[in-house]
Amino acid sequence: MQNTLTQTWQETVNEYAAKSEAMGELHPEVLELAYQENWFKLFVPKIYGGAGKKLPEILRLEESLAEADGSLGWTITLCAGAAWFAGFLNPELAIEVFADRKVCFAGSGAVGGAAIKTDTGYLINGHWKYASGALHATIFTANCIIKNSGGTDELDENGNPKVMSFILKKDEVEVLAGWSYFGLIATGSHAFEVKDLEVPLNRTFKINNTIEIADQGFDYPFLQLAETTLAVNSLGMANHFIKLVKESFLSRSGLKRYNEDQIVFFNAELKRCKNEVFELKNQFYKTFDESWAQLNNNGIISEDKLNEVSQISRKLAHASRRAADTLFPYCGLEAAKKESEINRVWRDMHTASQHALLTFEC
Repeated sequence: MQNTLTQTWQETVNEYAAKSEAMGELHPEVLELAYQENWFKLFVPKIYGGAGKKLPEILRLEESLAEADGSLGWTITLCAGAAWFAGFLNPELAIEVFADRKVCFAGSGAVGGAAIKTDTGYLINGHWKYASGALHATIFTANCIIKNSGGTDELDENGNPKVMSFILKKDEVEVLAGWSYFGLIATGSHAFEVKDLEVPLNRTFKINNTIEIADQGFDYPFLQLAETTLAVNSLGMANHFIKLVKESFLSRSGLKRYNEDQIVFFNAELKRCKNEVFELKNQFYKTFDESWAQLNNNGIISEDKLNEVSQISRKLAHASRRAADTLFPYCGLEAAKKESEINRVWRDMHTASQHALLTFEC
């Protein structure tokens, strides 16, 4: 890898961010950095060769990754988040999967397939969209409705169609190009499908059910884990955008287009937006850290605290996007130029904001 002895990882990411976007996937230099830093295995226990990091540290790292490049932060967050399933996998399968230095999980939370029980496992057919990191993934996770051999749905204890998650290998799936959105381009969040694929029984798992390996954090509720990790991505991108705003504005004010009152007004707006994001960031980490302490001290997080975590996550994500929208008009045509850094950050933020978990602020 080039320049790693003289560059920080942030400088390396910045150097290749635009090239990653042009390629529609993370640049090989950025991928190699991710492998070296074990970013795709952030949640994976050390016994499987992972980083074995805990959620409080991971959230702060993901904020920094998203600030460096939105596509990188989003890809690591979604792929490492899928690898969190390591705690629920059959141990023999986990050892096999994570032996690969370049292991990367991609997948979809949607129920896009059906799995029919066979004598030795399951027969799977399905199609899933929005698998971030699909182009360099080695493992795909997929949710399926379980069907009996006669084709009828198997029901769970509540009388609903039973859904289970499956581990699929890269050579078993077909990646379907279809990520044609204007932001987070380098995430390569394409669709994938399988047809008449037979998998053994040990390829199934259920999250927050049976934890197969004793390690701190696998009992943190998945909904709040997802909400918090997505929120820090919006925060990181907002940090990046706000840093670029003043430079963009001054390049316009240098043309003497603005009077003193207008410049004062802009500076006040910039300060207000920065303060709002900063204050919500502090509230977010305080609330999350309290939930983490509850889990580790009491073995459970109260419903009230989980609701607080969900609410502050959404508030932070919305405030981050709102800050960018408020400040964007002051940035000039350079911010509307698709090749510019500030435009890439703005597009990434607004694409991230469309995730279903972030739709509503309350």
